[in-house]
Amino acid sequence: MEVQVVHFIQQLLNQYGYFILAAALMLELLALPLPGEILMTYTGLMIFQGHFNWILSILTAGSGASLGMTISYWIGFKLGTPFFEKYGAKIHLGPDKLKKTSEWFERYGNKLLIIAFYIPGIRHFTGYFSGVTRIPFRTYMIFAYFGAFLWAGTFISLGKILGPKWEQFHHSITKYLLLAGIISALTFIVIYTYKRYRSQLYGVTVKGLNRGVKTFHSLGKVKFLVFISFGVFLALFIMMAGLVQDFLANEFVEFDAITSYIVHALFDERWAVWMNRFAFLASVQVLLTTAAFVFVWIWLKGKDRLLETGFLLFVLIGGEIWDEGLRRLFHRTGPMNLINTFPSEQTFITMIFLGFAAYLFVRHLNIAWLRTGAFVFVIAVLFLVGISRIYFDIQYPSDVAAGYVFGGVWLSLNVVLLEIFRVLKRVR
Repeated sequence: MEVQVVHFIQQLLNQYGYFILAAALMLELLALPLPGEILMTYTGLMIFQGHFNWILSILTAGSGASLGMTISYWIGFKLGTPFFEKYGAKIHLGPDKLKKTSEWFERYGNKLLIIAFYIPGIRHFTGYFSGVTRIPFRTYMIFAYFGAFLWAGTFISLGKILGPKWEQFHHSITKYLLLAGIISALTFIVIYTYKRYRSQLYGVTVKGLNRGVKTFHSLGKVKFLVFISFGVFLALFIMMAGLVQDFLANEFVEFDAITSYIVHALFDERWAVWMNRFAFLASVQVLLTTAAFVFVWIWLKGKDRLLETGFLLFVLIGGEIWDEGLRRLFHRTGPMNLINTFPSEQTFITMIFLGFAAYLFVRHLNIAWLRTGAFVFVIAVLFLVGISRIYFDIQYPSDVAAGYVFGGVWLSLNVVLLEIFRVLKRVR
């Protein structure tokens, strides 16, 4: 049935062009069951073939989606909760779902409007619930319209990039984007919950730690820092276990094929010079220079100089040993017959070098924008290093991803251990 609907919409798109693109997205965001992502990626294929204009397609799709979001908002605003309690079941929005979605929307509201577009079953009702919960229209408009154009641009551009591979890859890419949207939404909820209920969470965490470890009685807010770091470690450890399981089951083939295709479609041979520069960011010269800078920083700003210096050496040397052991254990052959590419040595080492350096840097700073800047810088460098490995076909995308995750596990574990040792030193 879905295939028939898709073919029917494709025929309409071929015949009526931009009008169908706008109308279909408008109707989907009024909660009609239309395959918006498939339609937009197919539009990208039409752009690749020279039938449509890329910018005009994004503007048309974004405008149609924005119109749908506007209509659904005012329907929700005018009719309110009583209407949906009475008639919502006819559009799969019965009282139970209405109540749960309303509670969710009142908590997180417009902040998730952008991410919601990537989550089927959520984007179809965000307009209605924005109106029902009386989010100010000006605020709603900013987030909803930006999200609509971003959503349209993402899928249309993917279709354009995939080109002749559209039929083969578009379902898989939609699945990966859905997963990324869910993870982003969960991450936002965790951050939002932390910011809003920080004092309550801090109190609960301190109470729990005081029960379990009496020596932590006078630690202050370091307890919560340890708690958060340990939570990150557990999350990454679970991801690491999943990657190992997928590696053993040989389930990376599709992910590697799609990601490699997209990277090479986005970056042609003209990017070779820049990719060499990105790869240099993971060189021994850069990483040792970073380590030397951190060493100087520790002795200028650190309060526990010997402890932090010791951990710096342990993180770097121990991380190198662990990475070497992992690669020998899995013994994977890369795209150019290079041995031991899983996990990527470059992304692993860059993660622990720059990550630990950034942690020690912001640990002794109270300037918010510098902390944010350090975090963004590390993420950007890690991304560029990983892209360069894929671009030159030195490693598979799954090798690069594994380097991030395995390196993150080692980094977060050592952050937890550093803070625990710091505390024990003060207690003694």
